[in-house]
Amino acid sequence: MNQRDDMTFPFKEYMGRLTELRTRMKERLLDAVVITDPANHIYLTDYQTTGYTHFQALVIPREDEPFMVTRMLEESNVCGRTWVEKTRTYPDSGDPIQTLVSALHEFGLTGKRIGYERNSYFFPAYDQDTIRTTMLDTELRDCFGIVEEGRICKSKLELDAMAKAARATEAGMQAGWEACVPGATENDVGAAIASAMFRAGGENPAVMPYVTSGPRTMIAHASFEGRVIQPGEHVFLEVGGCYRRYHTAMMRTVVMGELSPSMRHAQELMKHTLLEMKRMIRPGLTVSDLDNLARTMIGDNEVGARLITRSGYSIGIAFTPSWDEGYMLSLQQGSPQILREGMTLHLIPWMWGVDGDKTVGISDTIHVTDNGCESFFTLDQDFVVKH
Repeated sequence: MNQRDDMTFPFKEYMGRLTELRTRMKERLLDAVVITDPANHIYLTDYQTTGYTHFQALVIPREDEPFMVTRMLEESNVCGRTWVEKTRTYPDSGDPIQTLVSALHEFGLTGKRIGYERNSYFFPAYDQDTIRTTMLDTELRDCFGIVEEGRICKSKLELDAMAKAARATEAGMQAGWEACVPGATENDVGAAIASAMFRAGGENPAVMPYVTSGPRTMIAHASFEGRVIQPGEHVFLEVGGCYRRYHTAMMRTVVMGELSPSMRHAQELMKHTLLEMKRMIRPGLTVSDLDNLARTMIGDNEVGARLITRSGYSIGIAFTPSWDEGYMLSLQQGSPQILREGMTLHLIPWMWGVDGDKTVGISDTIHVTDNGCESFFTLDQDFVVKH
């Protein structure tokens, strides 16, 4: 292992994560694991690349030194970023799965109990079928989630990284507010947000900012498409700042003109719901209970709006196409998962369909403490009203 001092976190932090993973491997009777999710790669080794659409795998034996299988071009990222010293590469014309199989044979893992992330986006069924039909003498087991068990609660160093991401989020959001004026395009607003995030130390986020205006706010997960903001309209903004692949996210709403009674009601209801959610959060609380609180409060409105999604989700390490860790934990009905100290959540008691044609939002990213929670943000939550 290359004990270097230029990674995102100290070498000791990564070795602690590796030791904890190997403890879970022992509990599951696994001799090795094949990890294919890029978020798990960076968590364990500091490895990252935008080339994760090509197959890559981190193989961790329970006893011996880990190694990576990557596209030949990406070996530079292993050598230039991580503590991993052993690599096996394949050319663009090569077969990545056969390279993986050959490496497993080479490092003595034939006939062993090997775990792999069966539900990973980055290990498709065709590749899984190939390795199963090739390694008939090896016991292959699903270990999906084995790394995420360590990722779900962030360390102090990870919380510090998210605090840096939060500064970029806030800088972007403030720039977005300023750029929202009648006659500006949604693209103008998106450009202002992105520029401010990057100038504040933020890096390329998993998702560029969501910017929609007027009737386009009713279109889910839409973003800037050149529409010109009109007088009297509102603009929905959702910004996710990033630092070393750690993200924080925030929703806010800008109004061009007077705040109507309906919009004021929506503003106050979302603010109150966020406050009550944060008052309720503590280790041991089920996420279903927290979601029920938000859903009940938002549902009791006078303006015809609804909360049509989960009310929050885990957030942290992310790559495109999404900044959330919702597959690890989502605030939704019926979930028995409980909150634990160190969890980080994007709370989203937003409102879809105010007066039937407006979507508005106020959200917060928090981390769970030993007896409550703390926000990463300092910005005011009120709608920004621009007369």
